[in-house]
Amino acid sequence: MKMMIRYMLFFILVLMSISIKAQFDPDNVCRVESGRIIFKFDLRWNQKQKKEIAILFELDSALIQKAYSGETDIIAGDIKWKVKKLTTNYIELSIPIDNIALAKNGTANSNKGLKTNKNFVFLANDGWIKKESGKDRESAVYGINKFTRNTIFQYKNGIARFYLPGYKNAKKVYLAGTFNNWSTFQTPMQFCDSGWIASVKLLPGKYSYKYITDNNWMEDPNNKHKENDGFGNINSILFCYNHLFELKGKTNAEKVVIAGSFNNWNKNELRMDKVSYGWTLPMYLKEGTHSYKFIVDNEWLSDPKNKVTNIDGKGNTNSILGIGDSYLFQLKSFTSARKVILTGNFNDWNPGALLMEKVDGGWQLHYNLAAGIYEYKFIVDGKWIIDPVNPFTIGSGDVENSVLAFKANHTFILNKYPNAKRVIVTGNFNKWNSEGYRMIKKDGKWIFPIYLKRGKTIYKFIVDNKWLLDPDNKLWEENEYGTGNSVLWMEEK
Repeated sequence: MKMMIRYMLFFILVLMSISIKAQFDPDNVCRVESGRIIFKFDLRWNQKQKKEIAILFELDSALIQKAYSGETDIIAGDIKWKVKKLTTNYIELSIPIDNIALAKNGTANSNKGLKTNKNFVFLANDGWIKKESGKDRESAVYGINKFTRNTIFQYKNGIARFYLPGYKNAKKVYLAGTFNNWSTFQTPMQFCDSGWIASVKLLPGKYSYKYITDNNWMEDPNNKHKENDGFGNINSILFCYNHLFELKGKTNAEKVVIAGSFNNWNKNELRMDKVSYGWTLPMYLKEGTHSYKFIVDNEWLSDPKNKVTNIDGKGNTNSILGIGDSYLFQLKSFTSARKVILTGNFNDWNPGALLMEKVDGGWQLHYNLAAGIYEYKFIVDGKWIIDPVNPFTIGSGDVENSVLAFKANHTFILNKYPNAKRVIVTGNFNKWNSEGYRMIKKDGKWIFPIYLKRGKTIYKFIVDNKWLLDPDNKLWEENEYGTGNSVLWMEEK
């Protein structure tokens, strides 16, 4: 009877998945046969299609990748997956159904490679994982680590070294986190005399992670920095640093703190470390422009070695730090203007902070930005104007702003509707704003360059007030209105 219930629940879940993602024809992907759960994959699927199937059935992406690489038997944790080639275009990946535990609310047995969520689905002991949790390496503006000792984590030349002391009786230890899509077997750790180590190539930023010791998930016991993932689970958090703040001298001070725009000028949070020549604090800072000051025994002080400063519009002079690449904002002409200021959502529309430099033919200002999409305006002798040479805008009338896609990684293209008067692209990247991002017509096509974050983007076009799917994109999903949304997957380069 119990086995019959398990089969019934399994097929209910498959049918639910089919109703949600019919365009992938999941009924041909997963089945139960001869005591095994079998997944059938088409070798012609592209990365977007493989990722959609992985998320639909909660399969470990690393497991799928190994299956596609031609391996016949894959060991994931303590579970053996079998790969069978059917034809030139199809393979099957299977596991005994006895290795699957169907349960409610996150209770489960061992199963590696098959990931789950907290709904009534295949639940393994990694069932707390949410693939769409949004834990991206650039999600934090700043951060510092809180390890019990310096040897627990080290980051140098782009290589992150993890160290888990103890656990000498463990047979296998794996490292899983946002850096490997929470793979349960992609990053095995190596045993040394005093514990387990693993090295991973990482970019600067924020990462969530856990250890898997003999199939048991655990937080890092030597990391004080923990975070709720929004689903009731706690992950360990670390930062790969990209900047070192230094203040030379002031060795007689009792306390030195750094405060800035990145932490809302909190004067108690970021306490610096005393060294032989002064004070230091290594940390991660998101790409962009940051204002900051030191607080030496309650006295606010600009950075004496940093000559780049600005006035914040409130009469305060702050040190300025640029992380990453800069963009040259230019305003052509207006040479008779007395003062021109740049403002935008990158500086909270401050109308007095970014004074532009007068040059031959106009005005200019270099400003560091993170890759992204920004809105901005110029203030010319008190009058707010959009960029006259930038055709990309959002809004209309007094609330119309110029739009900049810095380090654009995608261009939306609509080949049809050459006679349309107004075409907008909108989606989860701008909270489905119906004023969208206004596309321009070029060579008979409507285009809009944009920067999109890694992962899943859903979007639509609005052609003369009519909402439409992308006719050139076959990848879509249903929405609550029954009209569907186009789907685009962006991979991190």
